[in-house]
Amino acid sequence: MDRDERISWLRETDAERLEALWLEADRVRREQVGEAVHLRGLIEFSNYCRRSCAYCGLRVQNRQVERYRMLPDEIVECAHQARRFGYGTVVLQSGEDLEVASGWMAALIRRIKEETGLAVTLSLGERRVEEFERWRLAGADRYLLRFETSNPCLFEQIHPQVGSEKSDRLALLRALRQLGYEVGSGVMVGIPGQTYEDLANDLELFRDLDLDMIGIGPFIPHPATPLALKPGEPAPADQTPNDELMTYKMVALTRLMCPRSNIPSTTALATLNKAQGRELGLMRGANIVMPNLTPPKYRVLYEIYPDKACVNETADQCQHCLRQRIEVIGRHVGVGSGISPNWEARFGKKAVEFADSRGDIE
Repeated sequence: MDRDERISWLRETDAERLEALWLEADRVRREQVGEAVHLRGLIEFSNYCRRSCAYCGLRVQNRQVERYRMLPDEIVECAHQARRFGYGTVVLQSGEDLEVASGWMAALIRRIKEETGLAVTLSLGERRVEEFERWRLAGADRYLLRFETSNPCLFEQIHPQVGSEKSDRLALLRALRQLGYEVGSGVMVGIPGQTYEDLANDLELFRDLDLDMIGIGPFIPHPATPLALKPGEPAPADQTPNDELMTYKMVALTRLMCPRSNIPSTTALATLNKAQGRELGLMRGANIVMPNLTPPKYRVLYEIYPDKACVNETADQCQHCLRQRIEVIGRHVGVGSGISPNWEARFGKKAVEFADSRGDIE
């Protein structure tokens, strides 16, 4: 699929042609990663962030947000809950919080691995490569770091740099790959100033990076940010919409271009369509869902964008609801951690040696 074809699909509005795209993406998903939907329990353990991202409610300038950091015992209890629910993975996510020290995080990873045996995914923003290496040796399995857009000018507009530091997320993604992580990234759809060509380039970069997990969500700005959408404001020429349909197109095209990657049906999709957003994502190429394990008293404070789906549900309510939704569309909940076929093909033979070197295999 060349760039012109990708742009053509992104602009497509004909319902019959789009139905053919959904069916093809679903067929490729079924053949390449199977019918299982893997549940990865999300723990949003800190909403402190040093960055000034122009769309995010956690940005350091937002004085309205009540900040928190969960205690290690609270985080580990969430991980035990994930194990009781039958999840294979926990995702430890925070703002870019440098008070979360490298050693503190390494100790937490080891404890979760020793007490639960779950796969551990980290999503902590941009950190030093030495920290990534320490966490990998402690037992971390995956790292998620969205590049958000392949357009460097657009990235700089929405992600102002901190002091003299220059972001190079592509270099960090490659470093994570070298360390043996399963590497996840992704983009937002409908960023102000984003064009159809930008999205076509995003798809190409997914493929070039050979990502193990690719997250795609609609751009939903927090009202206390510079990029909060203003009703009635005219969109620039060739602006991509930040709607549900465009997000489904990106999910489906990503499945076709990166057939063996794990692709989540995101909470942001469910926020736009609470009735069936997640289900439609799963029917159009996705194979991962991330139920929230964060205790409700903290979850309401982790407000990257407003009106997030399921924010008032308990973890138990969330997992019951998702299992029912998955069964309704004829799929089943996966068993185990749901390792990416990409990662297995690339790194699987070395994994035993790596695990042995850190003492995980007796």
